[in-house]
Amino acid sequence: MTAVSLPPRIDEGAPGSVRVSGELTFGNAAIALEAINAAVARDGRSTLDLSGVTRSDSAGLACVLAVLAQAAERGRALRVSHVPAGMQLLASVCEVDALMS
Repeated sequence: MTAVSLPPRIDEGAPGSVRVSGELTFGNAAIALEAINAAVARDGRSTLDLSGVTRSDSAGLACVLAVLAQAAERGRALRVSHVPAGMQLLASVCEVDALMS
């Protein structure tokens, strides 16, 4: 059984950007996806800043990829910045790193 972790913090203070802080893991991926999608959809946000992500796993990576896909479905380009090293490595191993650049 997977433990539920606290949802990540979402900061929309910087114009055009959504900053995610905390963990992006199996324990909170569904909640995180909903919160990040809602934030990205507001006011034409164009950057997803992951500089505050302290821990992530494959569910966190899947969450970010789903946010990118849903933004694209809405016809909006979304750039991901400050991808944590662990998430970048996992994306590379899974051969999806190009989707995040």
